[in-house]
Amino acid sequence: MKKQYLTTGPTQTKKLGEKLAKETLKRPLKKQAFILGLEGDLGGGKTTFLQGFAKGLGVKEKILSPTFVIFRKFKIRVNSCSNSRKFANLYHIDCYRIEKPKEISDLGFKEIIQNPKNIVVIEWADKIRKILPEDTIILKFHFVNKNKREIMIRLKDGEV
Repeated sequence: MKKQYLTTGPTQTKKLGEKLAKETLKRPLKKQAFILGLEGDLGGGKTTFLQGFAKGLGVKEKILSPTFVIFRKFKIRVNSCSNSRKFANLYHIDCYRIEKPKEISDLGFKEIIQNPKNIVVIEWADKIRKILPEDTIILKFHFVNKNKREIMIRLKDGEV
């Protein structure tokens, strides 16, 4: 069963991101990072969603697409009073300029996704799909019209 959401503007898209972040924080840690892959056209709402997602994690810094630096790391503040078994870092990775998955591997991607205290959100995840773990959750953003977005959530090679 896939999950599907319809947002009618940037504010709703951010609120959906914030809600999903709060649900993510309730998840138990696994053997590796929690990974979200965002896919969709340019201007489709990926960064807007991530701004809400980061807010839901307690990230205070402004979230912009790191297209030219490829990734940014942020501290997750919501868990600062919790025990040490909770998520600690949000990695925002933008693969727009990546041509081959090896390029992201050369930047320490494997080490980042091996740390269970990391939450990793990847814009343009379809460009590195071959190297994403099987349990990566994919959010696909579709334009419905100027303001509306349909957001489908599923596992990389299956359904949620």
